[in-house]
Amino acid sequence: MARSAWGAQLTAAARRSEVRLIGGQWKRSKLPVADAPGLRPTPDRVRETLFNWLGHDLSGWRCLDAFAGSGALGFEAASRGADQVVLLERDRRLALSLIDSKQRLKAEQLRIETTDALTWMARCPPDSFELVFIDPPFDASLVEPALALAQRLVVPQGFVYVEAGQAVSPPPGFNAHRQSRTGAVHFHLLQRVDSP
Repeated sequence: MARSAWGAQLTAAARRSEVRLIGGQWKRSKLPVADAPGLRPTPDRVRETLFNWLGHDLSGWRCLDAFAGSGALGFEAASRGADQVVLLERDRRLALSLIDSKQRLKAEQLRIETTDALTWMARCPPDSFELVFIDPPFDASLVEPALALAQRLVVPQGFVYVEAGQAVSPPPGFNAHRQSRTGAVHFHLLQRVDSP
């Protein structure tokens, strides 16, 4: 599909469904949410809680949004000052939507990769991020393998955020820094406590 045709479809979809950034330089900016299987953007209330836990200024942080979808988590981190944010999305239509949002917001600190998250994470050098977001489709059985790969990607004292349909136990070397639940969504902020 031509880029302009996709843009027109995206604009129509945005009128039907969108998510609003809740903090930082792009506060109140909207991201379109495409109609795609398993796509379930992190609710505003959950994002607000998460960034209250993390602090509102992520200056100097490097972040990975492993299953970007609408991009709500990655864009929220960039909006709050993160220096680098990598968004991984294997669905080409969703990746094009992320690129359009990046260009519209002039979000130069974002890098969007159209790729499989697990494959990309397996190749990524260790200790590359202060924060990794793991929020895959709930029915895809991806939380455990993604969490196993994320363990080596965060720096000591860094964080892994996990959103899932059930409670998640921290892996070895991590503590449950904070966790909560709203409706069917369990969300956890895990902190790496071991040394390299």
